Amino acid sequence: MYGVSDFPPYPSGLRLGGRRVLVVGGGHVAQRRVPQLIAVGADVHVVSPVVTPAIEGLVGSDEITWHERGFQDADVEGAWYVIAVTDDRAVNDHVSALCEEHRVFCVRSDDATLGTAWTPAIGREAGITVAVVGNRDPRRSALVRDEIVAGLRDGTIAAPHHRDRAAGVVLVGGGPGDPDLISIAGRKALMEADVVVADRLAPRELLGELPSDVELIDVAKLPRGRSAMQEEINRVIVERALAGKRVVRFKGGDNFVFGRGYEEVIACREAGVPVTVIPGLTSPVSVPGIAGIPVTHRGVTHEFTVVSGHLPPEHPESLVDYEALARMQGTVVVMMGVENAPRIAEALVAGGRDADLPVAVICDGTMPTQRTVLATLGNLAERLVQESVKPPAIIVIGDVVRVAHPDAF
Repeated sequence: MYGVSDFPPYPSGLRLGGRRVLVVGGGHVAQRRVPQLIAVGADVHVVSPVVTPAIEGLVGSDEITWHERGFQDADVEGAWYVIAVTDDRAVNDHVSALCEEHRVFCVRSDDATLGTAWTPAIGREAGITVAVVGNRDPRRSALVRDEIVAGLRDGTIAAPHHRDRAAGVVLVGGGPGDPDLISIAGRKALMEADVVVADRLAPRELLGELPSDVELIDVAKLPRGRSAMQEEINRVIVERALAGKRVVRFKGGDNFVFGRGYEEVIACREAGVPVTVIPGLTSPVSVPGIAGIPVTHRGVTHEFTVVSGHLPPEHPESLVDYEALARMQGTVVVMMGVENAPRIAEALVAGGRDADLPVAVICDGTMPTQRTVLATLGNLAERLVQESVKPPAIIVIGDVVRVAHPDAF
């Protein structure tokens, strides 16, 4: 004879929107389950004398209801679904027995075999909900779910015609260089593109994963000259989109941090082309972080300023007020500034910054060739020559460098 628990579960998608769901217990297991219930619109009621700070925060934002007491038999009445997650087996036994009487499905965290339902490992992608139940092996279920969701994202599971191919332009920030640091949304947009217009600083390994029918346009091969190149990029992305293509403008870092991304937004809007933006990890914060240097630190600095160093301080077109920057006490992060770094250092010292102020030059951030060159404002020019520093590099100026490298200064 088979017992009830010997049979496999029957999978079913529950529509809990607006329906009462009871969670008995307010600990860390409840903390993991409740946000998933909120996400599907359930009317969540938590019964527990105490709850975690995270659950209390959900109560404070009016996303759930908290009954600050022990479980009572009447709590089950009106519930469509019950989750028993207390650390008291007797309470969980009592809850599941009542659920059986009321014919309400009950999940148990302490012993899944005694529940009438199991919580699957859930993932969502492209309008599809993936729910995996691995015979009470949650770790295996989560791994299988992740593989399926990854396949849906990169198109290896869903047929190509199921991808979003609506005409328009998507600006995708690829992050600082390491392909693992692009956002999920950015990678998905790449896999759904008909045309990809790529910067040289965009994570190049990801271009090799594009489907074979995707048109790849290398920005480096467009007409030279900064303005001419940007005008040609604008023309290409608009032209392809108006031809009914889904175009991804793939950039390094973030679209709007010295990336001229908004010029492309304006060009699309003026042409009547739909345009959306997927931000990327911006290099002036992420690269120092990966190199072990915080841009802010308690008791050291309350501010950081990011400046473009593509023009020297005395250049008439420079929009950076170096005198004001020198009077500030916080961290200065310079992008595109290797060539002009010596003059930037001189301007900061002339404005009042200490010549002994630490500097870190992070070359090829997040890439296998990443390295950090340490200097001070006073010897920065010399150190750049000694270490043969070439772009791309992020320059971090301030006492946060001393925090990260206390023995070097």
